[in-house]
Amino acid sequence: MTTRSFSLNKAPLMLLAGNSNRPLAEGIAAYLGVSLGECEVGRFPDGEVRVKIHSDVRGADVFVIQSTCTPVNDHLMELLIMCDALRRASALRVTAVVPYFGYSRQDRKDEGRVPITAKLVANLLQAAGVDRVVTLDLHAAQIQGFFDIPVDHLYASRVFTRYIRKLELPELVVASPDAGGMKMAWGYTKRLDAYLAVVEKRRTSGEDVEVGFVIGDVKDKNVVIVDDIISTGGSVAKAAQLLKDKGARKVFVMATHPVFCGRAVEKLRDAPISELIVTDTIPVTAPIERLRVLSVAELLGEAVHRIHTHKSVSTLFQSV
Repeated sequence: MTTRSFSLNKAPLMLLAGNSNRPLAEGIAAYLGVSLGECEVGRFPDGEVRVKIHSDVRGADVFVIQSTCTPVNDHLMELLIMCDALRRASALRVTAVVPYFGYSRQDRKDEGRVPITAKLVANLLQAAGVDRVVTLDLHAAQIQGFFDIPVDHLYASRVFTRYIRKLELPELVVASPDAGGMKMAWGYTKRLDAYLAVVEKRRTSGEDVEVGFVIGDVKDKNVVIVDDIISTGGSVAKAAQLLKDKGARKVFVMATHPVFCGRAVEKLRDAPISELIVTDTIPVTAPIERLRVLSVAELLGEAVHRIHTHKSVSTLFQSV
């Protein structure tokens, strides 16, 4: 793989956005005090993605903001084609800001004859000319190692922690909806001075799960379930019901990426959840009365600023 050398000290900053999450891109631009570059991302009559960069990007430090949310394949192709166009237009550096990194669930071969899609997408991004990736709450942290370019893996816990502190919930317990999320939940307990609980879960199909028991004391406690993705909603809905059955006072749910596919909205509306707290990595239009959307524009904007000005990004990996 050919490595390009950079002289970025005087390179102008430029932000471009695809069609996946324009409001978040505008929020990042507003935080940085710049305007989004002019870029046309449309379709040919047969449905193929058509990209035209109208702004002059020669010698620029370009950040492309695009989540790979529904429709996933369309938005992924938009990102790849935009980055290819930028490379061919002589952009000095191309950074893909991917708030929600799709195709991340298959990050290893856990059975025969299955792909590793997270590695495939990493290869595609590099082949398209991406020099750096900024993303948020990867489904599995080891996906960073699938890239041969720098990856800045940020955490929404900075945003969530501030919000939960403002609620001033007494007798707080942080719960993981399954054993795989224990590490994330444990990190929140230290930052929020809370107790830990874990819900035992078995997945019976791609959409259905069974919950068994709770490890930890939740009786008369305020419980916050933490997760990275809410997809079909089955895990958190059943975990919330089980926690209420075990005597929890109130149940809150925090998840970074509100994918909300299938019957997720229906399940979440019917679940005993006092507040469902998500971020805007994916545009949210779900009709859920108790839904609270927190913006990650400031977090991503600060990362872009630090990368462009050659400052350390490591402080953003930590929670406040």
